[in-house]
Amino acid sequence: MGYLWLKAFHIVAVISWMAGMLYLPRLFVYHVSVKRGSPESDLFEVMEFRLLRYIMTPAMIVVWLTGLSLVYWAGFFDATWLHIKLLLVVGMSAVHGFLSKVRRDFVKGKNYRSARFFRITNELPTLFMVGIVILVVVKPWG
Repeated sequence: MGYLWLKAFHIVAVISWMAGMLYLPRLFVYHVSVKRGSPESDLFEVMEFRLLRYIMTPAMIVVWLTGLSLVYWAGFFDATWLHIKLLLVVGMSAVHGFLSKVRRDFVKGKNYRSARFFRITNELPTLFMVGIVILVVVKPWG
C-alpha cells in the first residue's frame, strides 16, 4: 500500500511540475512583448518568480525524491527503459534550470530572446513528457 501512495504523490508532483513547465515559457512569450519596467513587466516577473519558487521547483524536488524511491522500492535499477527515462528526466531538469536562468535574465533586463524562441521552447517539455510516459507505460527493453 505504501508503494501506491508513493506513486500517487509522484504522479501529482509530475502533473504540477509539467503544468509549470508548460506555462512558464508561455509567460515569457507575453513578457517579451511588454516594455521593461512597465507595470505589466513587473507583474510578469512576480508571476514567473512565484511559479518557479512555489510550484515548479518544489514539484521537481518531489518528483526526484519519490521517483528514486519508487525505483528503489520496485527494484528497477537494471531496466534499460529506466536508464533512458532518467536521461529524459535529467533533460527536463536541465530545461527547468534554463527557464530559471531566463527568468533571472528578464529581471536583469538581459533577455535577448524572441517570442518565437519561447514558443519553440514551450514544446520541449512536451517532447520529454511523451518519451517519459511511453517508457514508463510500455517499458520497452525490459
